[in-house]
Amino acid sequence: MQQVSQTIMPKIQSTLLSKISRSVGLFFASALLALPVAADEILQPSKGQSIYLPVYSHLWHGNLSAKGHPEILQLSALISIRNTDPVSSIRVLSARYYDTNGKLLREFVPAPKILAPLGTLELFVERREAEGGSGANFVIRWQSDAPASPPVTEAIHADLNSVRTVSFVTVGRPVRGE
Repeated sequence: MQQVSQTIMPKIQSTLLSKISRSVGLFFASALLALPVAADEILQPSKGQSIYLPVYSHLWHGNLSAKGHPEILQLSALISIRNTDPVSSIRVLSARYYDTNGKLLREFVPAPKILAPLGTLELFVERREAEGGSGANFVIRWQSDAPASPPVTEAIHADLNSVRTVSFVTVGRPVRGE
């Protein structure tokens, strides 16, 4: 019996270590891929842009029902537009909210808003808002008189009402203007 355990135990240990190493490696690889911008990347100053920001008013999850539909988890979203320039103000000209099919649902900034240097504009999509869908998005337009550092645009999604807590962030990226 002792001889069997001496030959089997090293194989089991080797297999376990291999699986743990692979899992840890996959974890770190996925964490690195999730980084939206490299730490040494500095965005070039601009006099304005349009920024596409993905937003999820709900997530599909779980198993399919008898009718072939997954469960849906409603989410709220805090939209954060942060002026990263320490010297120049910027103007947020619009923040248009679109549904999964690209239909304009609402203009969140009907009149331009000035963001002071390092200032932030916050917008909120309620959890009960279901029209946007899992493919909802914002197109945010900003402008400045002189070249300024582009703003950071993020959506912090959350559902804190249920037994499990869901929270994640999406990041905007510049796109061709409307």
